[in-house]
Amino acid sequence: MNLRLIFGDQLSTQLSSLSDLDPQEDCLCLFEVRHEATQIKHHKKKIAFLFAAMRHFAAELRERGYHVHYSRLDDPENTGTFFGELQRLVQQLKPDKIILTAPSEFRIEQEVSTWSKRLGISIEQREDTRFLATRTAFRDWAANRKQLRMEFFYREMRRTHAILMDGEHPVGNQWNFDSENRKRPPADHINPETYTATPDAITCEVLDMVEREFGDHFGDLQPFHYAVTRTEALQAFEQFIDKRLRHFGDYQDAMLTADPWMYHSHIGHYLNCGLLLPLECLHKVEQAYRSGNVPLNAAEGFIRQILGWREFVRGIYWLHMPDYADCNALQAKRPLPALYWAAPTQMNCLHQCVRSTEQHAYAHHIQRLMVLGNFALLAGLNPREVNEWYWIVYADAYEWVELPNVNGMVLFADGGRLASKPYAASGAYINKMSDYCKACRYKVSKKNGPDACPFNYLYWDFLIRNREQLGRNPRLGMPYRTLDKMTTEKIAAIQSDATRFLTALDAGDPV
Repeated sequence: MNLRLIFGDQLSTQLSSLSDLDPQEDCLCLFEVRHEATQIKHHKKKIAFLFAAMRHFAAELRERGYHVHYSRLDDPENTGTFFGELQRLVQQLKPDKIILTAPSEFRIEQEVSTWSKRLGISIEQREDTRFLATRTAFRDWAANRKQLRMEFFYREMRRTHAILMDGEHPVGNQWNFDSENRKRPPADHINPETYTATPDAITCEVLDMVEREFGDHFGDLQPFHYAVTRTEALQAFEQFIDKRLRHFGDYQDAMLTADPWMYHSHIGHYLNCGLLLPLECLHKVEQAYRSGNVPLNAAEGFIRQILGWREFVRGIYWLHMPDYADCNALQAKRPLPALYWAAPTQMNCLHQCVRSTEQHAYAHHIQRLMVLGNFALLAGLNPREVNEWYWIVYADAYEWVELPNVNGMVLFADGGRLASKPYAASGAYINKMSDYCKACRYKVSKKNGPDACPFNYLYWDFLIRNREQLGRNPRLGMPYRTLDKMTTEKIAAIQSDATRFLTALDAGDPV
């Protein structure tokens, strides 16, 4: 008899570890463990989503006739750790060996590497075939390249998997339609319908447990309407294709106060825990394009996020770990301010994005990058604290996806291993892509003074103080040339405003 261990982000019957399952002999096991929920204090809604999805998946496996061991968090004998629960089960069942699909995170893989010796049993670890580029394939692609850029990796993935291709050429004779994906919503914008599920008895039981056990964690638990089964996740994705995909390309960068979901799919948490599989989503979106239901820029924009960006950041993670976790190329040291935990702030854009995160354990990629991340970059926040925050607050967040996004894309802490330049911007970008500035106490049109949008002077102060590290970056040539044309008085005003603002931020004042 073999013991087949399934981690909480592997809720799929298509796992490599289940490919040769003997339903009559083998035992499948899933563990709810306190350590994984509290080693960092994850958002309450995130914990509830994963535990509810795990319990439903275990029920599905039992309905298929499989022998399943499931450790509930509230079991008095639960040891609270993966190893403790596995040790209990090995002592009880005495399996021939343990078979598992490779963990998604370096930390857990390191722990797994010790289990065979500690348990005195053979452990077989298999490739996670849900991803479309193996670690070895990515490493081979990256070998001998001076720079690793997602665009070139993405093109190779399109060719390899024949996605949106006409023979050897990309559909539309263009690989990337990002330039068409930056429109503001029209004045008569109507919030598109988003998927909502009604919690069943299993989910309600989990919600009660999470409120009881993790009530001091960040975030709103109610209302809870996420899919927690594969059937529901598929329904959520089909609704995205039917109701929102056609406008996703045009408005994927837009932000509106009254609409936290916009035209996004918000399926990242379903993909990252296994309820949905990347390739099936890619094929469905490509079919929607080829059948004439959605425009090419929408289909390509979605496909690039999964086939390009998602696979690329995973490759970067495994290529550079464990050192990648310690990146801090710009020597940023400022502690994470309380406004990230919903403390009062006068900056409406930050307030709106943090509030959406608090309510939904979700914010779309531009909110994460160009508002929350942009502020963290310009203010010089400590990468470790910023990484932990992103990992805590989002339902789709795992270390493999957060570290590259934060250290590479958000903070440029990796010095350019992932991105070619820091994604720094002034308030003008936020004003262009959102309605946040209209209700803000600061004036986005003002560049200096106590009423000026802080992003305006923090942007230039960031370039000034990081000139030694960034001044030779060819993609920053234009802003540095503009900076060189500024008068001494203008630069002094920028630095004075930045010092005043950051001093107040450090003091915990509601900036």
